[in-house]
Amino acid sequence: MNTEQFIQTVSEYASSGEQFLFVIDFEKENPFVCRLSEAADYNIFYNVKGNTNARPYRYVRKEVVLNALPISREAFAERFEYVVHQQNIGNSYLLNLTCRTPIEINISLEEIFHASRAMYKLLFGDEFVVFSPECFVKTDGNTICTFPMKGTINADTEDAAATLIGSLKEESEHNTIVDLMRNDISMVASSTEVKRYRYIERIDTHKSRILQTSSEITASLPADWRRHLGEILWRLLPAGSVSGAPKEKTLEIIRKAEGEPRGYYTGVFGIFDGANLDSAVMIRFVGQRNGKLFFQSGGGITAQSSLDDEYNELIEKIYVPVI
Repeated sequence: MNTEQFIQTVSEYASSGEQFLFVIDFEKENPFVCRLSEAADYNIFYNVKGNTNARPYRYVRKEVVLNALPISREAFAERFEYVVHQQNIGNSYLLNLTCRTPIEINISLEEIFHASRAMYKLLFGDEFVVFSPECFVKTDGNTICTFPMKGTINADTEDAAATLIGSLKEESEHNTIVDLMRNDISMVASSTEVKRYRYIERIDTHKSRILQTSSEITASLPADWRRHLGEILWRLLPAGSVSGAPKEKTLEIIRKAEGEPRGYYTGVFGIFDGANLDSAVMIRFVGQRNGKLFFQSGGGITAQSSLDDEYNELIEKIYVPVI
C-alpha cells in the first residue's frame, strides 16, 4: 500500500464510521490498514487497553529467561560520539539513538503478546510483537491528545523518583520533546495546551522496575477531522519522542548513525472504533528475522548526555513486562 492509498483509505473508513486498524513503519514506506473485523485474517492481533481481537489463550506462567547480546560499548560509542558532534555543531539538539540487539528468549512472540502487561500490544504475524507503554495520539470527540514519554530510571535506584524529576538533563530532554509535540499537534489542531507536565509512571518488567516521565498535551480538532484523518496521521509522523528535534535534520543524522532502517520499530499503530482513535508509538519491540529474534531499544541523546548512562539505558530497556 502506498502513501496515497493509505491516506485515502484511513480517511474514507473514518468518515464512514468504519472500524479499522493501522500500522505505519518509522520510514513511512510500508503502511498497512485493514478493517478491525479482518485483522485476524492477516494474522494480526491487537490489544488496546483491553479492546482486543485476540483469541482465548492459556499462558502457562514460567520464569522468563532473556539472554541479550547488545552492541559493544566501543561500537555504541562511535554512534554516540557522531551524534554528539552533530549536536555540538548545531544540527540537532535532541536525537533518539536506537540499536538492534540479538536475543534469545524462552517464550514465543505469541506468548509475549498474551503474557506481557502493557496498554498497547500488537502481534504482527510472525514478524514482531509490541508491548508499548506510550500513547501516540488519541481522540475524544473533537479533542486530540498526545502523551510524549521521555526520561527513564531504574525504580530501585535510591530516591529514584526524586532523582529522575531533579535531573536537569532529563528535564531538558523532556521539555524539548513536549515542545516538539506541541508544535506538531498545532499543525493539525488549535488551542494546544500542556495539561500535565512530567508525571511519573512505573513499569514492572521480568527483571526489574523502571520509572518514566510523561506529559499530556491536548488540542481541538476541526469538526470534520475524520474526513482528513489519514492526512492528520501522516503529517504527525514520525513521532517526536522517537526521532528528535529539529525533526528533518535529526532524521538525516539518525539514518547515518544507525546505519539501517528501523522498519516498524518506533513507527505507530492504532485502532479507530468508529468514532475515536487510539494509537501507540511502537517502542518495546521484539522482532524476528530469518528465524532469529532481536530487541530494539534506545534513548534520547543531547550534547550533555553521558556515554555510560545512555549505553546502560539502552540495555535497561531490553525487557518484557511479564511478572
